[in-house]
Amino acid sequence: MPMSVWPGRPEPLGASWDGKGTNFALFSENAEAVDLCLFDASGAETRVRLSELTHNVWHGYLPDIHPGQRYGYRVHGPHQPKEGHRFNPNKLLIDPYALAVAGDIRFSAAIFAHDDAAFTGRDRDLGFSTVDSADSVPKG
Repeated sequence: MPMSVWPGRPEPLGASWDGKGTNFALFSENAEAVDLCLFDASGAETRVRLSELTHNVWHGYLPDIHPGQRYGYRVHGPHQPKEGHRFNPNKLLIDPYALAVAGDIRFSAAIFAHDDAAFTGRDRDLGFSTVDSADSVPKG
């Protein structure tokens, strides 16, 4: 069953609990879509698309989401490294506005946005990795 998401507010940035649910707001000037990723105790992921966009802030309100919920974002957009755009929804991003993070970084190829095998030399970080990083990064 799909999770209920309401429009929410573009501020404050981050996750804000109001006693009944949580508002999520993330700034991105160039994103084309944002998925809020919720993780249960076993690490299973539920993705919720944040479809509201106000002044470059993607936002949504999820009723019944309480403090302690582990989460991150997958941000969709152009992958044009030479223009400074490195969007890769295979990589789970920590909320830059999170009040706390849980878990440790597990250093492996999964945490890198590029695929070393795709390019060599100076251009080796221009590749696009399809490896999911969710199991290797902390959550908000």
